[in-house]
Amino acid sequence: MTYVTLEKDADNIVTLTLDDSSRSVNVMNPAYIEGMEQAVNQLEEDVDNIAGVIVKSGKKTFFAGGDLDEILALEPHQAAEYGRTGMRIKASLRTLETLGKPVVVAINGAALGGGFEICLACHHRIALDDRSVQIGLPEVTLGLLPGAGGVVRTVRLLGLQAALPVLSNGRNFTPQAALKAGLIDDIADSPEAMIDKARQWIKQNPESCQSWDVKGFTFPGGNVDSRAVEAFIPFAGATLLAQKKGLYPAQSAILNTAIESMRVDIESASRIESRYLGYLAVSPESKNLITYFFQTQKIRAGASRPEGFERSKVTKLGVIGAGMMGAGIAYSAATAGIAVVLSDVSADKAQQGKAYSESVLDKLIAKGRSTEEAKQTTLSLIQATDQMADLADCDLVIEAVFENKALKHQVTTEAQQQLNSTTIFASNTSTLPISELATHSVSPAHYIGLHFFSPVDKMPLVEIICGEQTSDETLAKAYDFVKQLRKTPIVVNDSRGFYTSRVYEIYQDEAGWLLEDGVKPALIENLAQQAGMPVGPLAANDEVAQQLLLDIKKATKLALEEAGKSYDTNRAPYQWLERMVNEHGRSGRAHGGGYYDYPQGENKRLWPELSNIQPQQTQDISYQDIQDRLLYCQSLEAIRCLEEGVLRSVEDCNIGSILGLGFPRYTGGHLQFVNSVGVRKFAERAQDLANRFGDRFTPPALLLQMAEAGTQF
Repeated sequence: MTYVTLEKDADNIVTLTLDDSSRSVNVMNPAYIEGMEQAVNQLEEDVDNIAGVIVKSGKKTFFAGGDLDEILALEPHQAAEYGRTGMRIKASLRTLETLGKPVVVAINGAALGGGFEICLACHHRIALDDRSVQIGLPEVTLGLLPGAGGVVRTVRLLGLQAALPVLSNGRNFTPQAALKAGLIDDIADSPEAMIDKARQWIKQNPESCQSWDVKGFTFPGGNVDSRAVEAFIPFAGATLLAQKKGLYPAQSAILNTAIESMRVDIESASRIESRYLGYLAVSPESKNLITYFFQTQKIRAGASRPEGFERSKVTKLGVIGAGMMGAGIAYSAATAGIAVVLSDVSADKAQQGKAYSESVLDKLIAKGRSTEEAKQTTLSLIQATDQMADLADCDLVIEAVFENKALKHQVTTEAQQQLNSTTIFASNTSTLPISELATHSVSPAHYIGLHFFSPVDKMPLVEIICGEQTSDETLAKAYDFVKQLRKTPIVVNDSRGFYTSRVYEIYQDEAGWLLEDGVKPALIENLAQQAGMPVGPLAANDEVAQQLLLDIKKATKLALEEAGKSYDTNRAPYQWLERMVNEHGRSGRAHGGGYYDYPQGENKRLWPELSNIQPQQTQDISYQDIQDRLLYCQSLEAIRCLEEGVLRSVEDCNIGSILGLGFPRYTGGHLQFVNSVGVRKFAERAQDLANRFGDRFTPPALLLQMAEAGTQF
């Protein structure tokens, strides 16, 4: 069976079906290229006997897009060759749209990337009005641009101002949204109705061509030399630079391609587009983003879930502690249709926790993203209580009380008196070892860590922590619960701080080291964000709160001393926390201010006295040194976590670092960043940083072994 088949009916309407027999989805691989070339050549030869063409898919999805495996394997010297391959793809589509006969596409499933670029080459686009149908050009999320005519045609279809958000944001549209945006022309209620509409349109439009092939064509919103577009271009460039800091080449390439394509004919524009695509396809940013995409798919498919256990669902969840975290967990569960018992020491506190859900839902209603009916349905699922006995019939109970070991022990003991011994009990702790907390559980095999991130309703990650006695069955059920919440789970083994908190503390600590080295606070913060971090380490300190960070370090010190180990309190991060909290009363944002002031009704600003209390800079520290210190410190700690067995997989690390900690997406994650730099080169740079700035940058043994062996993570 060939990839592309043609079938003519009694009305001389040809159905062109895309169906790759070797795959579950259609992609733009060599078989597609050859099949499409042969098909359009046949159409061209028989054009006088054709009334029109309907393009459809033989798959449940319409067309998945480009072959990412092929792109990932490209070497830098193959950029031009890949661009030429793109021109072959576009030549077939160009022949299709210039046949002089009406071409209609029937979009029965997801048409993303290259799939929608096929649709754009058709004169009329009809989509099935179904939730499974997604339409869009998400290439930018993979560090690429739509290179099969997507940029060129979208700009001609919508105009520059309307096209750029579609191309640069990578959004997937529902059929209704795509219709409203002008990406498609019609929707149908059933596959049969879709084909009927396609046939009807062909009969009503016997001679069809694209608007941009009509003499005198004008771009919607104005040509490139119009006053409106000339004013828009510098604004678009400045906005892009402010948002992306020049770290994501695909966005810049899309903007450049869009503008340049407006100055030339469509054939020349196609060549421009292909050259930019070839450049992007071999870029390290694209390699990292595609790798991250594959790893995310793997994790979401259940790679970290133990095998041999049936899928489970939580029907009733208990949450102990109605503060910020507990309230957020309750909201997330209720919106997933799970009944929740939200417990606290008083009915008023429990009710305040439930009120959080009401406030979130009110904001969604105000934005048109929810309804009063949906709000009441969600709130009806949350039972606020001060009675532990109400937890008795819960499938899973999560304690989300303050980060205090004694308090967590007390809550665990009290709650489990009401529960079945096989009920799964989880702690939403960010630092305390799960194995220690499980000592007060009646069944440590059913005890696990579920580390949610704040704010829970917005953060997509949950870090699942297995204690020494946590059973695989418990892990499987916890994993299923996280998926039930529509969040992404990563699985790690037990240690103080686990993986995410441990690495993030290292990032926050580097603020103290940099301040002690005399680096100006504004420079620290700005360079961190220019490297791609969402906030600088000083702001991160403030958000977590210096008081809490100091308490965590004191708890770590005590635990190490109890184990017969030492803890150095003379290191800069510890000293800076003590000074800020105890000498200057700057305990963090929640306490009125820390490294920043937070004037009411104004933007936060760095505390003016901060520069006055730090030492003078005594050594030459370049901007690159500062940025490398802020990124390398995190990846080095991630390697130590992998080396020690805290991390179970490279995928868990990379996904956790981006979704949980905000590590720059263009790097692909903590460990993919090392691969991208080059393992040997990364180790050499780390040693250089260690020689100049301290032993915390000393390459771990695992890194040195991999550098010597020429392997990567």
